[in-house]
Amino acid sequence: MQSFPSPPATTTTTSTTPSTKAATPQSQQLSSGDSIRASVGHLLVRAFSLPCSTGAMAFAQLVQPSSRFQLALDALLPILDSNASAELAQRILVSFILYSLYVPHPVTINPFKSALLVAYIKEREKAVSIANEGGVSPNEQFVWVLWKILKGDGNDIGPYSPSTLSRCPLPPKLRAINLVLDDDLYNSISDLDDSTYYSYFQDKRRRSASSDTNESVTSNRNNINDVRFNNVARMTPDFQSRSPVNFEEDRKNERLIQAMKLLLAARDRVLSLSEQRILAPIIPDLASTNIITSIDLNPIIANNPTIAHPLLVGLLTNTNPDHNDPRPFLDILPFLPPTLATFDLYGRLLRDQTRVTVQGYSTVADLVLMEVLGRFVHECINWLERAEKDEKEGNISDDRFRKGVQHLCRFYHSLIKLSIVDPSSDADSTEMAHFSLRQARFEEANALYRVIATSRF
Repeated sequence: MQSFPSPPATTTTTSTTPSTKAATPQSQQLSSGDSIRASVGHLLVRAFSLPCSTGAMAFAQLVQPSSRFQLALDALLPILDSNASAELAQRILVSFILYSLYVPHPVTINPFKSALLVAYIKEREKAVSIANEGGVSPNEQFVWVLWKILKGDGNDIGPYSPSTLSRCPLPPKLRAINLVLDDDLYNSISDLDDSTYYSYFQDKRRRSASSDTNESVTSNRNNINDVRFNNVARMTPDFQSRSPVNFEEDRKNERLIQAMKLLLAARDRVLSLSEQRILAPIIPDLASTNIITSIDLNPIIANNPTIAHPLLVGLLTNTNPDHNDPRPFLDILPFLPPTLATFDLYGRLLRDQTRVTVQGYSTVADLVLMEVLGRFVHECINWLERAEKDEKEGNISDDRFRKGVQHLCRFYHSLIKLSIVDPSSDADSTEMAHFSLRQARFEEANALYRVIATSRF
């Protein structure tokens, strides 16, 4: 029988070589992801004896910021699930890590809040059921930890290790049956979160355990509704005091949650024009909440001054100063660096005629002019003098001093043209007159000094 030759070996080699090379970067990426996942798994197994805050810090150092959310979904949420076979200390550590990812912001805008809330409901129901039978559930400590986190007091457990928290006996008043969350804490715009988090929690439960009372479980379950977005089922805990959410409220909540996420992103990068258009109309609503802290403003101003202006106006014109005191936000303004972004923000604020609720002032412009501008100019001069000294000593090699002088003198000159400051007033312009004279070698400083000097003589 005649035999046929097999294909040459060189042909096979030639055809397979490109695919091997093309797969190499993907293999390296998968290897890197697997390595990080393995390191996180090792951390979750070995960090029980360390403080919770140390474990959370180690997780943040192991995982890049852009990968933390996805890794938390893939690796942490399954452990948090009550059906997962994980040690109590490990679940406590996972809960604290999920909480710490978005500190110092309130837990009500933490995207993992819903997962923590569902875990609390399910674990508390188990513990209450055992307590009603006269026993003590082994997960009492876990319920207490979740209760602390959802109340916004998660930092209190940071110094303690998960193993200590899981073994420490609780006093009767901190038993699960006595730990009830305040409805007002979660009856808010943040109750509707992304449906992704619910894929790990399929059981629908009420916030208060059904075993707390002798009422029929069936009648309680009838109060629970399914909410669906994009054909993905998700669960929203039911509250007896809460009215059903209609379509318009649902859309509004969704927009607010998206705006919150964009506001957090604005601290780290420049938002695109489309993102700014989404965020801009929602800023007044965000400003009326307590989710914005003064430490957020510096990076937002540096990266997105056009967003920082309406945000500050919203904070200063808030109708409820006790809920969100504007003073801490005013206090950071004098210490902003003399950059174009800063001067752009001040220019907008000093021309803003929006009414404010701060006693003794009528508009945003009046408040910033009287309370902030003089101190800001003083601090800018100090900043530039330090930069000049560092430049002479060779500690810096960039042109921040020269640009800073030019920007400050142009900014002050524009304030004179707009009649916001009076160059003939000693109180208004003496400090800038001395500064511009010292820096008269710069064209902008020379021109400013001539304007100030001319107005006085």
